Amino acid sequence: MTARRALLSVSDKTGLIDFATGLVSAGFDILSTGGTARSLRDAGIEVTDVSEVTGFPEIMDGRVKTLHPKIHGGLLARRDNEDHRAAMHAQQIGGIDLLAVNLYPFEAQRAKTDDFATLVEYIDIGGPAMLRAAAKNHQFVTVVCDPADYDSVLAELQQDGDVGGNTRRHLAGKVFARTAAYDRAIADWMAGDEFGDSMTLSGRRLQELRYGENPHQKAALYAGGPARPGVATAEQIQGKPLSYNNLNDTDAAFELAAEFADPTIAIIKHANPCGVASAADLPAAWDAALAADPVSAFGGIVAANLPLDAETARRITSIFTEVVIAPAADDEARAILASKPNLRLLLTGSMPDPTADAVKIKTVSGGFLAQSRDNGAITEGDLTIVTTAKPDAQQIADMMFAWRVCKHVKSNAIVFAREGCTVGVGAGQMSRVDSARIAAQKARDTATHHGWDAPRTIGAVAASDAFFPFADGLAALIEAGATAVIQPGGSKADDKVIAAADAAGIVMALTGMRHFNH
Repeated sequence: MTARRALLSVSDKTGLIDFATGLVSAGFDILSTGGTARSLRDAGIEVTDVSEVTGFPEIMDGRVKTLHPKIHGGLLARRDNEDHRAAMHAQQIGGIDLLAVNLYPFEAQRAKTDDFATLVEYIDIGGPAMLRAAAKNHQFVTVVCDPADYDSVLAELQQDGDVGGNTRRHLAGKVFARTAAYDRAIADWMAGDEFGDSMTLSGRRLQELRYGENPHQKAALYAGGPARPGVATAEQIQGKPLSYNNLNDTDAAFELAAEFADPTIAIIKHANPCGVASAADLPAAWDAALAADPVSAFGGIVAANLPLDAETARRITSIFTEVVIAPAADDEARAILASKPNLRLLLTGSMPDPTADAVKIKTVSGGFLAQSRDNGAITEGDLTIVTTAKPDAQQIADMMFAWRVCKHVKSNAIVFAREGCTVGVGAGQMSRVDSARIAAQKARDTATHHGWDAPRTIGAVAASDAFFPFADGLAALIEAGATAVIQPGGSKADDKVIAAADAAGIVMALTGMRHFNH
């Protein structure tokens, strides 16, 4: 019986030696190339160089080594086709029964440099060609592009003597997904623009979810796109698996917390903030964020922009919380959170950069919309004060705080803030006036809950994610007690809105930037 042959040619050598050893034990002869062959020989594994099979040396700095009929014929020949078998015999082509290839790390290198001469050499040609050939012929060839699959392949070989057809088909599907993602990364780089003539979406499934937004919907979590600390890269320390809604809300919370440099806590419900605060330390930020809307905070998602300490953890566990996400947590904080076994704790290692570029996708019937993520930001120097009244330092600080929060509230969005804390949030309404009234009502409800004499909107600032088309929305903010308002401007009614602000004696600042969040 002719021995089976496996061709191994990998950039990522994780698990290579154990895999090759297992293949030899299963009766495979090993073919290999370049650095992979050297690694195998150094480990005492007998290897035949591909150049010995092809009778042709590696040339052009390794650009040409596997692009040869004796390799591709061995991968593509149908073993049940008489003509194919005859061609193999006539051309002295030996079959290749297993291929393990992972590609030059183009994506990782692009994250380090944009130098053309460097990156062009990380475009793999022979690797994708072999992978696609073997995947096309998966009825007869086992193809492995991910070291994570080595153990399962060896297990089937050891148990059954071969790799099953369903497994071969699954592995072939992974190959085409991988080469599609690889080609997309290269195409984006060459286009110099992620919004080219065509767009291919790709991702690696991390988790199959119990269901989507509702129990009758299927869902899964995928990793893809530029590396970014967050829900897709976090380590879950404790708690049951996250749901679709948990993941969506946790992402919203973490991206909001990332907007701030000072110690900040964001509490989210249904992807909208119910309490956000920045303070001198995380415990103080938690107290202020919780006080902003303690009723809505029950069962919420909590995000911190700094590592969790014991005192912050102790305060978080004072109410029912679904998920906590932070860059890190010390041992004492972890132990305290572990006393609530149903609480999910996610640690990301670092915070995402709120100014970084990325592409956001939303499906529509028959296609999808793509846009760059909203990484727009302003500084105090970008504000245009358009009223007679001028802001003091505290008002400027609170307007900037409210503006950052407003960016993460569903439109139409209104945020009242005071002393680095939200005091009323109105989200997702068809009318900006309704959002203003809801934000004010939430503040009144919170005052009643705490037994305060008056809502904290009195003397607060307010932010609007878009301009006021009429002065009625501003009137609702003034009625609630706002002393300063920050908004983009740009309405045909700006003059009337500014005049209404002047008549009320409040400050108005224009940003020139809108933050719709649908």
